[in-house]
Amino acid sequence: MPDAGVGRRWYRSLYWRIAVGFVLTVAAVVAVQAFVVLWLLSQEGPPAGPPPPGFARLVAQDLSRALASTPDLDLGQFIREEYERRLFPIAVVLRDGRVVAQDGAGVSAEIIDRARALLSRPEDLAGAFAPRGGGPPGSDRGFRGRGRGRGRGTLLAGTTPFAAIRVQDRIIGLVVVVPQTLAERLGPTLAATGAAALAAATALMVLVIFGPVRRRLSDLERATSAVGQGQLTARAREDGGDEVADLARAFNRMTADLAARAHEAAESDRAKRGLLADVSHELMTPLTSMRGYLDTMAMPSAAADRETRERYVRIVSDETRRLEHLVGDLLDLSRLEAGGATLDMQDVSVEGLFGAVAARHELAATGSGVRLSHAVEPGAEIVRGDARRLEQALQNLVANALRHTPAGGTVSLRCRLDGGQIVVTVQDTGQGIAPEHVPNIFDRFYKVDASRAGSATGSGLGLSIVKAVVDRHGGTVAVFSSPGGTTFELRLPTGEAPV
Repeated sequence: MPDAGVGRRWYRSLYWRIAVGFVLTVAAVVAVQAFVVLWLLSQEGPPAGPPPPGFARLVAQDLSRALASTPDLDLGQFIREEYERRLFPIAVVLRDGRVVAQDGAGVSAEIIDRARALLSRPEDLAGAFAPRGGGPPGSDRGFRGRGRGRGRGTLLAGTTPFAAIRVQDRIIGLVVVVPQTLAERLGPTLAATGAAALAAATALMVLVIFGPVRRRLSDLERATSAVGQGQLTARAREDGGDEVADLARAFNRMTADLAARAHEAAESDRAKRGLLADVSHELMTPLTSMRGYLDTMAMPSAAADRETRERYVRIVSDETRRLEHLVGDLLDLSRLEAGGATLDMQDVSVEGLFGAVAARHELAATGSGVRLSHAVEPGAEIVRGDARRLEQALQNLVANALRHTPAGGTVSLRCRLDGGQIVVTVQDTGQGIAPEHVPNIFDRFYKVDASRAGSATGSGLGLSIVKAVVDRHGGTVAVFSSPGGTTFELRLPTGEAPV
């Protein structure tokens, strides 16, 4: 059987749909991330690494003026309101130890500790944040870098800008501005949007690609379980044009084949049981008759004259021959149907076959008042087959025809060439076969005597043997019947048939 996937359009393949879905998912996530980056940059401007020069000093001056005018100022609220849109995290470290940081400011504990250490050493604090160029108090230009002295230089080393908050020429705290890279600034937002975009794209793939496939696989699993429990009528859904649909179609074909085989096995078992019952019945009839007559003759009190005893012996002898004939027919039929009987294929003269059959039944035909004739048309003189088996089939057909043809009737054997086949017909002029019996006449032990003239004779296997012989020769057999007679037609191939 050709591969079901051959010729499938690529977009109907589950493999390509998953691949395209993956590519589209990645593209969607990248597109969403790019849009978010552009939006953030448009809202906040491009963040740089270090803060602009003087940024910490400007923040410190704003805080100094605010605290000078409002000593109890809420620094947290002030920073949130004034510096909400700043690009760099801001924190305030006061001399009393408090730390007020901007929301989201990533100020490390190390920087806070450095600022607290600086505030705890007034001598370093005054030198580090002394106003440059004689500026007014509170206008210092920020952290002056490394101070004089080894200890102070070590304490103030680093790149984080500090600026002093002065109230009445007194430093009360430091402003800390932490440098922030692009990744640090946009990373959390990009991570959140990327995760959301990935989740949405994955959910869409599940609904569009994997959802229908899962439902069809679940249906296939249900059908498989049903077949495993013996329900051979179960079938899986075959909709779709992908690999799952191919699998479902293959499963349904397999299940249909299993159902057909199971039906054939059941029919074969039924036929075997029927054959056993028929054989038992057919064998029991002559055996019962023989036993009855033998028991009668063996009884000491049975008063039977010589003529009666001879009649009993003839009856037993006839029943014995009938039994022998029945067993022989059964053996012949079983060999033919099982292929155990090897055919001796050769060129056989049809005229010779007809002559042998006519010679054997000549006395019976004459005694019944039936005329027996035969004819072979030009081109049909030779048939390829087993002479003995073909003669056996014709003998059975002619014997059957003679039994059911009344006196004055005719039994004709004809042979002709038709479309490269040898057609042999056996035709009688009897009363015919009722239409309801015609489909069953080749069954074992099936007799149609009730629909034809004559008594019930024969084994009931003759026509079954005829069909088996013709089948072994690679031919066909048919019957045509009407109230004016019956015709059996044997069509045999002219070439050599399998043996």
